[in-house]
Amino acid sequence: MTLRAKMGIIPKLIGIVCKVRESAVTAGTDLQYKRQEGVTGMQEKKNILTYEGLRKYEDELHELKVNKRQEVAQKIKEAREQGDLSENAEYDAAKDEQRDIEARIEELEKILKNAEVVVEDEVDLDKINIGCRVRILDIEYSEELEYKIVGSTEANSLKGKISNESPVGKALIGRKIGDTVEVETPAGTFAYKILEIQRSN
Repeated sequence: MTLRAKMGIIPKLIGIVCKVRESAVTAGTDLQYKRQEGVTGMQEKKNILTYEGLRKYEDELHELKVNKRQEVAQKIKEAREQGDLSENAEYDAAKDEQRDIEARIEELEKILKNAEVVVEDEVDLDKINIGCRVRILDIEYSEELEYKIVGSTEANSLKGKISNESPVGKALIGRKIGDTVEVETPAGTFAYKILEIQRSN
């Protein structure tokens, strides 16, 4: 092979090496990004609670641990004393109840472990925040509605508590009295005018 031919091959080889190196760096960066994404995804979501919600869940957890556990344990004991457990409906029912109680205890402990409590007395009433009670006007139907904005864990539409993550809640957060918001829902787009913002307690 002539010297000129050899000199022509060298730049090509350098180009190939550079491309391989670039691919390796890009792959490494992507892998690092995915690892970071995985770590972020593993972080548990905070449960935003009002003091009312916090007390409610703490009381329920106390009731389940102190009273309900003992009650169901007594039911299981009495059912066992009846003898054959293979066709003992009372025993099966008590064991099902025990599983439900333990599952609820685990759920409540997880909620409280990751709780972030909103101090309602310190909520800024200049704009809508979690912990506020708001009065709004449904413009299409000229109907006034009242809601309390809470975290998703406490949300209960039947009691007028809507989540800050719901379509209406998202649209209202950060808005002020007199503002009009449009809310897109599966049922269509609705417009609301904010009439009043007040503390929920």
